[in-house]
Amino acid sequence: MYALSSRHPFSIYAIVLHNIGNYATMLHIQYNNKMPETSSAPKLFGDLLALARRSWVLEMAQRLEGLGYRDYRRSDTIILRWLRNGPMPLSQLAQALGVSRQAARKLVDGLVAREFSVVERDRDDARRLNVALTSYGREYARNVLDVVTALNREIEGKLDPYDVVVAKAVLRTVSNLYGSE
Repeated sequence: MYALSSRHPFSIYAIVLHNIGNYATMLHIQYNNKMPETSSAPKLFGDLLALARRSWVLEMAQRLEGLGYRDYRRSDTIILRWLRNGPMPLSQLAQALGVSRQAARKLVDGLVAREFSVVERDRDDARRLNVALTSYGREYARNVLDVVTALNREIEGKLDPYDVVVAKAVLRTVSNLYGSE
């Protein structure tokens, strides 16, 4: 269901309801004269989402480089969130990330190559590989999560609290609609 109204010269309000499971998501979008629609401006939601993600990742990389970490990868944050609490079997990490065991191994190999993690055989089951952060990796994880926290605070400080709630709801809806957790 879509409802549009124009109450102000430079504002458009839209309410979009999507039934997903037992809840509905309401979206409020306000465009103003600060972002004109031009032939070069992105117009599709997916384009804006991709550009926002790219900007976020580049800002993360820049801030981490300022802290001495020159090779931030966009997968680092989610992996570090899982590994910061201690060693984890590779198969469990793959499941938590929603990727194949081979894909998880490739991501972990990237951490190993940068000396942020190690992979070891389980003491009780030689078939199981456990992934653990090194002390350097734990330091990196703290810095990555500090940068994420700082960026979140900056965004939330610049937006109306209602818009933050709506933005999070929209992102959750996209994740739920397209299979990511």
